[in-house]
Amino acid sequence: MKKSIAHILTGREKKITEDETVIQPLPHKDFRFANPFIVIHHLPPKQVPAGSKLRIHPHPHRGFSPVSFMIQGEGYHMDSAGHSGNIAAGGIQWMFAGKGLLHSEGPTQKMLDSGGIQEMIQIWVNVPKAHKWDDPYYQNAQKEQLPEVLQQEGVQMRLASGTYEGKTSPMKSFTPITAITGTVQAGKTVRISAEPGYQALLYIYKGAVAVNGREEVRMHQLVVFEQEHDEIEITASENAGLLFLSAEPLNEPVAAKDNFVMNTPKEVEQAINDYKEGKFGTLEY
Repeated sequence: MKKSIAHILTGREKKITEDETVIQPLPHKDFRFANPFIVIHHLPPKQVPAGSKLRIHPHPHRGFSPVSFMIQGEGYHMDSAGHSGNIAAGGIQWMFAGKGLLHSEGPTQKMLDSGGIQEMIQIWVNVPKAHKWDDPYYQNAQKEQLPEVLQQEGVQMRLASGTYEGKTSPMKSFTPITAITGTVQAGKTVRISAEPGYQALLYIYKGAVAVNGREEVRMHQLVVFEQEHDEIEITASENAGLLFLSAEPLNEPVAAKDNFVMNTPKEVEQAINDYKEGKFGTLEY
């Protein structure tokens, strides 16, 4: 049976640095978390002029995984635990912050030199209390490494995380999630199987779709589904770009503030103090 829609949330602009403004559909004033999904930030298409020095400077994280889906352009990652990597359009990078680190991100040097269009979505995936103090790690995969799913003419969707249709993404996580992203041409319909009892979200980053044959959902809107039942039908009314997310609910307390996702306010304050005291290491770039 088809999943019912619990919420349709329209993303709002949020300034995250002096140079960067994102669209934020989650958290929302009408619905805070779909734990383990804590934050969704969409950096809409942005022209990066040749010769730019644009980046998000080193900043701290603890207790969760920032996961980035590159839609257009190229992005880099660097952190104080010694990890670094680049992804191009269609790729994914998954950093587990664990007990804490500093990281920076932004367009690759190649893209800064030549210029181009940059667009990405970053989500914050919570992790169980038992793993919040584990060592950080980093992984990435390019578009070609992600299995194609929901294959039909006019549909280009890839499995960025999890297992679907017997295929498995190379991404590993303490919090298993299914993430499917890509494009659907106008007039085409895809049917996604969703695990009953799990969180299920659908974000439209381009165009518009009809969900389950009736609800119109447009660019920058997030659909939060009820957890019962197992099918979602999506028909593109315009050429559409989609991100589908699903995971088992993480039924633990959430205390999220600044760049930290912990279980209690006391743990968040500890993270803030640890950062101020230099316990997250150093990162020059």
